[in-house]
Amino acid sequence: MKIDVLFSKIHRATVTDANLNYVGSISIDEKLIEAAGLCEWQKVEILNVNNGERFSTYVIKGTKGQICLNGAAARKVCAGDIVIIVAYASMSVKKAKKFKPNVVFVNEKNEQVKNMR
Repeated sequence: MKIDVLFSKIHRATVTDANLNYVGSISIDEKLIEAAGLCEWQKVEILNVNNGERFSTYVIKGTKGQICLNGAAARKVCAGDIVIIVAYASMSVKKAKKFKPNVVFVNEKNEQVKNMR
């Protein structure tokens, strides 16, 4: 049996923009993508701390400090909102009991300040 567990998280990032006229996705600072162990095009869930919205989208590379929700997801955030970006992985229960997720903490400029694993 396999279960879905937290794989990685970017904790309390600040939304820098919301672009309704883009095809879709979340643009994330490339350094944060790497620090979190995410892949471009990977499915992620976005948890909006400000309004309680929870929704899924996919990752694309952004510019330094960028956290931008694109397309329909832009309706679920405002610039300045705090979001948590999470990715899950499917693994055996045995492996899940030993697995430690990668958690990236950022400051108000979306710069990595701490990484826990």
